[in-house]
Amino acid sequence: MSASKSAQNPTPIRVLLVDDHRIALWGLEKLIESEKPRMEVAGSATNCTEALDLAGKVSPDVIVLDLELGGENGLDAIPGLIAKSKARVLVLTGSRDPSLHDQVVLAGAGGIVQKDEPAETILKAIEKIHAGQLWLDRIATGRIFVALARKNATEDADPERRKISTLTSRERGIIAVIATNPGANAMAIAKMLHISQSTLRNHLTVIYEKLGVANRLELYAAALTHGLDKPPA
Repeated sequence: MSASKSAQNPTPIRVLLVDDHRIALWGLEKLIESEKPRMEVAGSATNCTEALDLAGKVSPDVIVLDLELGGENGLDAIPGLIAKSKARVLVLTGSRDPSLHDQVVLAGAGGIVQKDEPAETILKAIEKIHAGQLWLDRIATGRIFVALARKNATEDADPERRKISTLTSRERGIIAVIATNPGANAMAIAKMLHISQSTLRNHLTVIYEKLGVANRLELYAAALTHGLDKPPA
């Protein structure tokens, strides 16, 4: 194909949409599809389990993620979504809490869009983070860079602490339940955590990768060694 023909038919940005409100999801799908051939919907999900499963199957370039997913917190899903797909994550939120915005970016998201912003803003943000840029205001960018510098200075002194620091509060809670119930099977652990066994498996896949362990026995040993057998404060 000639260069001019390639320019006329660029590879579309594949977008995975994650929102538990079906009307909002429908609206996002229509918005993205209206941008063809520049963008296309790679898939849509209404919860973290579906999103993690799809992320590994449909190879999205960008994941548009609503943080408020019914009983689930989209923040906890960000590292797993990135690990599964290598996609860039754009968060949709109605919260204006700066500390939450910082957590979102420190978890790996490439940007944040408020739900009350125009549709054009979402499209522009998708393009920017797909190109490797952050979609943040200047104040947030400066605040997060300071936080990252402090975090890196602490972690560089201890490789194990660096691994542990990548765990979300939800993941630490799961580790604590497993460490304090070493004889419990997966069904019992899932019941204690009020989640399905498939959701537990997804969490454990991410936890094993982050800590560099291969199974529950190694996870149990790591938890006791590093004090992860207690629920996060």
